[in-house]
Amino acid sequence: MADDGVVTVYGGSAITDAKKNPFSIKIGMAQMLRGGAIVEVNNVDQAKIAESAGACCVIVSEPSKSGICRMPDPSLIKEIKGAIAIPTVARARVGHFVEAQILEAVGVDYIDESEVLAIADEDHFINKHNFRAPFICGCVDLGEALRRVREGAAMIRFQGDLKGSGNIMETVRVVRKVMGGIRILNNMDDDEVFAFSKKIAAPYDIVAQTKQMGRLPVVHFAAGGIVTPADAALMMQLGCDGVFVESDIFNCADPYRKVRAIVQAVRNYNDPIILANASSGLEDAMADLNLSETRVEHLGAGGSY
Repeated sequence: MADDGVVTVYGGSAITDAKKNPFSIKIGMAQMLRGGAIVEVNNVDQAKIAESAGACCVIVSEPSKSGICRMPDPSLIKEIKGAIAIPTVARARVGHFVEAQILEAVGVDYIDESEVLAIADEDHFINKHNFRAPFICGCVDLGEALRRVREGAAMIRFQGDLKGSGNIMETVRVVRKVMGGIRILNNMDDDEVFAFSKKIAAPYDIVAQTKQMGRLPVVHFAAGGIVTPADAALMMQLGCDGVFVESDIFNCADPYRKVRAIVQAVRNYNDPIILANASSGLEDAMADLNLSETRVEHLGAGGSY
């Protein structure tokens, strides 16, 4: 999908924007990341490694801790922004519009309204049209993706594993489910789209535009369990515009080499020779990422993986 033409955006008087950046500009800013890897970082050193390895963007987070997970410390965001030239993303809790206001004031380039953090509001997502910064939102099916677009999301994240198990199965399931829904929509008569939009609880106009375009009307990345170059290339070949890479990638002997290999895989996802070269000799570099059976739940065990 990364080689396709520019993604258009839906129009209509129903969409308003209280700030100076129209939705079309936010969409354009998100399109700049197509065909790239967004790497999660916890400190300045990791951000510099990600930048030098070719990441298109970094997502700033604090090291995992027990209890409620909230937006990262603004001072950490400022420190990382001052150390690198590529764009930065930071997470806000679902529905926590004040965290989003703070992140926008700090100057992040993109805001991720993320279910990876604790949820602040179970019933209401942030009205993303009230912000200048483009928003990223997660989804697990087509209806959820299109509802987030209506709320103003400029990028959709196909969210897989939330446990950090390193298993890509859930991510593949979500990507195939959304892409399969789009293929079903594409084969419908126009008269059937009304019933389909009601079934998936998504706005009709965006459903109709998705049918016309043959894809989501905004860029979409995959997240969760992407650990190897082959994982990244798989997501791209399934139709994603890019990938998110979790900060566990830095828990290895040679994180630069690992991030660089994934970046190369995203850029050359249809070339098996380049993919083979990118995947070669990584066993030592990712020794600490070889997960034990205690961390990976087996298929049929009742968990996510």
